[in-house]
Amino acid sequence: MILLDGSSLSLEQLLNIADGAERVGLTPEARTRVRASRDVVERRARGDEPAYGINTGFGSFADVKIALGALETLQLNLLRSHAAGVGDPLPVRAVRATMALRANVLAKGFSGISIETLDALIALVNNDVHPRVPWEGEAVFGRSAESLALHDVGRAFQASQTMPGADALQRAGLKPIVLGAKEGLALINGTQPSTAVLALALAAAEQLARAADIAAALSIDALRGSIHPFEGRVHAARPFRGQQISAANIERLMHGSGINESHEFCGKIQDAYSMRCAPQVHGAAREALRFVRETVAIEANSATDNPMVFAETGDIVSCGNFHGAPIAIAADLLAAAIVPIATISERRTDRLVNPALSELPAFLTREGGVNSGFMLAQVTAAAVASELKTLAHPAGVDTIPTSANKEDHVSMSMTAALKADAAVARAREVVAIEILCACQAIDLLAPLATSPLLKNVHSLVRSRVPTLASDRQPSPDIVAIADLIASSALENACDGVVK
Repeated sequence: MILLDGSSLSLEQLLNIADGAERVGLTPEARTRVRASRDVVERRARGDEPAYGINTGFGSFADVKIALGALETLQLNLLRSHAAGVGDPLPVRAVRATMALRANVLAKGFSGISIETLDALIALVNNDVHPRVPWEGEAVFGRSAESLALHDVGRAFQASQTMPGADALQRAGLKPIVLGAKEGLALINGTQPSTAVLALALAAAEQLARAADIAAALSIDALRGSIHPFEGRVHAARPFRGQQISAANIERLMHGSGINESHEFCGKIQDAYSMRCAPQVHGAAREALRFVRETVAIEANSATDNPMVFAETGDIVSCGNFHGAPIAIAADLLAAAIVPIATISERRTDRLVNPALSELPAFLTREGGVNSGFMLAQVTAAAVASELKTLAHPAGVDTIPTSANKEDHVSMSMTAALKADAAVARAREVVAIEILCACQAIDLLAPLATSPLLKNVHSLVRSRVPTLASDRQPSPDIVAIADLIASSALENACDGVVK
């Protein structure tokens, strides 16, 4: 069980929660903080002094005072009115990550939620009750649909079935809650949906960066490129950490290749950019992902409420910590950083299928003409790489005022995060196509053999995708290799040497 304290939730822990491998609890210290902040809220709710979201309306209704007897209705109506999303729901793992992130933020003790409501939220996670959260339109309040399930309203997933929230609670043996002052606002305020989507996209992007190094090593060896551009002394002179890691990966993977040894003294001066500059390009993307990881780590353990409750002094302070600009900018950066990984991968794929550049059979088939080989696989890589350039356009540069201009600058962080997630998935397909072609090229170079580590990769691919002897539909092969990347099987085949 992962105990939430509001300060130390890691990306790796979040992934385990998202994928159902871990249950969630609260530390005793977090429980103490939550109770203390709740006491502040209850005292303010009973008083006459207005406090946003506690005894006032929301957004442009912030100046409307709410009677004590209507505070429970106020909070439930907040959830109802803000559950305005349309379109497809978020994947279950993204919803689980969102719920865990919000529970962690609530555990900091700045939200004023009751311990009973927080425990109910955690119980949804631990009992696999996953609210159905349509994402389109919920650019700011992405947890409204999720939070309704706590109150037995809305719809939820349970045991892979969609059902009314009340039924999902009943099947899990849970009871609906009654929200007190500020609790609806505490459940939905902040950046947790976009942070969750970005966190999952980040983990996939880091995985893709490792797969890209493997793909590059396969292709460079199959193209009979030089191993020397990846020597450590070269990259020590330009010490970007990401570049150094990528270069070391490629050098280790190519070490001991019989193909490489066969052309050691061939007289060729230098390789194309897409080969010898792979560490510089992959490394630059890794540096961007490092910034994204730092941003996600901070946001996952930050108080993103409005207003914030300070139990030590009894103050309740209206603020802007809910604003998603940090996540939007990080997500936009991730989407942009993924593009060079895909475009340089596509260039290596083009070299593999072009006989003028590879000195291999055209389109990697021995019977060209009757067979087209991987001609259209490269076309697909080019098309997807082009699409990625569109996905790289930043969402965070846009803003449209809402709530009668009270909310006059919106981050678009959810749009940015979802776009980043889509970009990683499409880039994975491009790298999968490179691996498909590189493995075919290595087959065509027999009896020359690649390195021991790349043989492992080649064997894994061949366990799912046979050598292309005559034309067949390449789409299933691309999907199969993309699945090897997404499951980490590809990097696991490298005996832990790929960082």
